[in-house]
Amino acid sequence: MQFHRRCAPVVLNKDTEEMPKTISGIIAGVLLTDAAARVVAYVGLGKDPRVQSLAIDPHWMEEARERRITTLNLDRKVYVVLLARVAEGEMLVLADAPGDALLNFIGSVDFSWDIFQYLLTDPFDAMTVVDDKANIVYISPVHESFFGLRPGEGNGRPVESVIDNTRLHEVVATGKADVGAIQRMRGSERVVSRIPIKRDGKVLGAIGRVMFKGPQQVDALSARIKTLEGELEFYKRESETLKSRAYGLEAIIGTSPSVQRLRAQIIKVAPLEIPVLIRGESGTGKELVAHALHLLSPRRDHAMVNVNAAALPANLVESELFGYEPGAFTGADKKGRKGKFEQANGGTILLDEIGDMPLEVQAKLLRVLQDRIVERVGGDRPQAVDFRLVSATNKDLQSLVETGDFRLDLFYRISPIVIELPPLRDRLEDIPALANKFLHDIAYRHARRVPMLSADALNELMDRAWPGNIRQLQHEIERAFVFSDGHVIGAQDLSDMPQRTPTIPRQPMAQDAPQRELKYIVSDILNEEIKEAIAACRGNKKKAAAALGISRSFLYKKLAEMERTR
Repeated sequence: MQFHRRCAPVVLNKDTEEMPKTISGIIAGVLLTDAAARVVAYVGLGKDPRVQSLAIDPHWMEEARERRITTLNLDRKVYVVLLARVAEGEMLVLADAPGDALLNFIGSVDFSWDIFQYLLTDPFDAMTVVDDKANIVYISPVHESFFGLRPGEGNGRPVESVIDNTRLHEVVATGKADVGAIQRMRGSERVVSRIPIKRDGKVLGAIGRVMFKGPQQVDALSARIKTLEGELEFYKRESETLKSRAYGLEAIIGTSPSVQRLRAQIIKVAPLEIPVLIRGESGTGKELVAHALHLLSPRRDHAMVNVNAAALPANLVESELFGYEPGAFTGADKKGRKGKFEQANGGTILLDEIGDMPLEVQAKLLRVLQDRIVERVGGDRPQAVDFRLVSATNKDLQSLVETGDFRLDLFYRISPIVIELPPLRDRLEDIPALANKFLHDIAYRHARRVPMLSADALNELMDRAWPGNIRQLQHEIERAFVFSDGHVIGAQDLSDMPQRTPTIPRQPMAQDAPQRELKYIVSDILNEEIKEAIAACRGNKKKAAAALGISRSFLYKKLAEMERTR
């Protein structure tokens, strides 16, 4: 009688003594029964009376049929027993066990056969098995379907001819595992593991496993991974940009006379310990100047602490500025917390938007600036602090002092040196350099090429008044970057900013009206000329300035004055 294995036929008769080898070990015996449960053929251990008695025991056979794979202990040796149905009967195959783990698993789990069956046919975990020559000996059904193979069609073929970008043949050759690798197959990326199978140090083959969750789920997961990778790259570039951001003089872009004067002031003031007040309109770069002062000072190796003075609530100002001891109040950190002045000890503290600070907060701040001593909330030990004071505001503090909205003593305390920042309208010649810097920054963050700025777009940018100054210019460049074709930014990519022409109503002077000073009369005439020139040039301020024989920066300065007097 002839039986067939996957690899080679096995001829069994009562005179056969030599058993074939399997991957797991040596077949120790085979026994065949007919439909009436009579033993009709056997070989090896199959002729053992004890084995034959089990084969005709209905209770043992029923349990074996339920488990399909079990263990048998004969003469202090454990064998793996496989029960398989054949034509008009059943077959028992006894094999040497390959190890204690498998024996323990088979002996302990009644449904071990079903687990093996599941592992081989799992629709969510594809598997490929190759032999020691890297030829395929098994591909799970889900993997065959993925590669468009019929059942068993890939068997015997070299694995690299069936599976894209596989490295199973390399694992067989080197005997080294490859776990958690990314493999691209049929246009999709999969996470795979490739494990060599060894016995007694010899590589018998290898197993490759791929995680599948169905095409839709895998595609969704792949898309999500790509999105996350893109976001990760963006934030990595953003982090690198922040880490490498220059806060020294090189961060102050421009070559205009006003910017050159600003740099010269910073160089002179930075080494001194005198408090500095930075005054400028919103968006002119007050924080950059503060950082430059710190980095050029002897305190550069210590921290610079920023405090938004306008955002300090009166009921929390002491805990924020001076810190608090453990348990000082409900909700306090158990370890306590340093205040801003303690954090800035040895370094610089920037009080930003100090012109918006409430009066009650100004009084508490003044005491620290005078004494250079802080006492934590809930504490009883005054602590001396050493810091350089830099303040910034976009307000006219002297006017606020006159109206009673800012303390005079605090004003004198923070403003021994005042650095005035020029608005962008007074340094229009710096716009090309600023725009180029902003374009390079945003292109790097988004991993895109740096577009060119057309001459028309540049002229349009330089023809605007920029009430929001450099910050507004940066936002305009970023917007144009988004909506441009990616190669050239033209004037059509810029936002439409309303062109407002200030008007001053002219009233006839009465005969008995008081005489005005000449400078006011000249100013009115100049304003009228500017208004008429802009109207004649249809709102084009560049042409209007040329027609009047004045610079555009002077034109914008006069327009700003006219706007304030309306």
